[in-house]
Amino acid sequence: MTQTTIDTAALKRRAVEIIDSMAPRLIEIADDIHAHPEIRFEERYAAKLLSDELEKAGLAVERGTAGMETAFRGDYGSGRPGPTIALLGEYDALPEIGHACGHNLMGTMSVGAAIAIKTLMADAASQPADSSLALPGKVVMLGTPAEEGGAGKVIMVEKGIFNGIDAAMIIHPGSNNRVHASSIASYKLVIRFHGKPAHAAASPHEGINALDALIMTFNGINALRQHVTPDVRIHGIITKGGAAPNIIPDFAEGNFVIRAADKNMNEKNVEKVKNIARGAALATGATVEFERTGIPYDPMKSNVVLEKVFTANLVAQGVAEEMEERKGGGAGSTDMGNVSCVVPAIHPHIAIAPKGTPGHTHEMCAAAGSEGGHRGLIIGAKVLATTTIDLLTNPSLVEAAWKELRGQ
Repeated sequence: MTQTTIDTAALKRRAVEIIDSMAPRLIEIADDIHAHPEIRFEERYAAKLLSDELEKAGLAVERGTAGMETAFRGDYGSGRPGPTIALLGEYDALPEIGHACGHNLMGTMSVGAAIAIKTLMADAASQPADSSLALPGKVVMLGTPAEEGGAGKVIMVEKGIFNGIDAAMIIHPGSNNRVHASSIASYKLVIRFHGKPAHAAASPHEGINALDALIMTFNGINALRQHVTPDVRIHGIITKGGAAPNIIPDFAEGNFVIRAADKNMNEKNVEKVKNIARGAALATGATVEFERTGIPYDPMKSNVVLEKVFTANLVAQGVAEEMEERKGGGAGSTDMGNVSCVVPAIHPHIAIAPKGTPGHTHEMCAAAGSEGGHRGLIIGAKVLATTTIDLLTNPSLVEAAWKELRGQ
């Protein structure tokens, strides 16, 4: 019996048509989320809006995935053997400056792509088993909250949500088109100093200045910068520094993030920062305590096999990858890095703003709600959908992606 060849070109054309027909609704959703920014683990409005859209389209929706109130999962299977491809979406905003990272677009484009794939699979149900339009496998859309410091995807990894997933994709808005994404390990550390209060004019010698210890820590970190590799980033803020200038501060607190390209090296850098704080405590007479906050982020392992498939579909949509951008290492961190350690994954960027526009700014927030943002949203949904079609119809690509991840 001759095996039917699946017409991927026809399926891709149909997926693009479906997304074009959905474009007004997708833009409406993205703009609605943009107008209702919610910070990590508080994305109730966005999570409901996106998961309701999946449910209306016929996907089986689970809310509260991995024990997180604002996480969700939408599944649809063709009933035909094949890979399971996950499309991930973010939708959390930043404090004070809203969707300055474009997450309102990320969740929406993955929802659009997932609905397009579901539609193709449902259409194929009425086709003969040997139809060239019979799309096999399964699509999963994962709503992943709290990328901005809450590590929603890491929680999903730890809860086994990626078990049975064959490949995972997400697209991030930015100011350039880049398929290869790199990110660095991230560790969040709170440092607290305890001293002794005293009158700052009448009896300063009776006090122990916790704020001095914290300032010495900042100065020590600045001295450390000469002795770490260029990929290292250490940045922090003072969250508590005293009650009044005429009182010796008996308590001071700083919030720090330590990053590096290598996870093991980053752990050594964390210990160096702690030693600086211990020295500051010794010098001032204060005591010091440390608290790790959040969950450490792993560096991104962008899968080259998946990158090549994605790039071909990006070009097919009239967008050229800016190859020079591949050379630079990313200095940001994302919980998608942890996902990429357990399943073949990619995290491309798509331009929505003029080149050079930095993320986490008012300019990027404006772009996320602009015509440029809308254009990136629709292109992103199309590329996610067409790349998913390639992976569903060619399991050898998925097998090659897993071999790359395993180092075979």
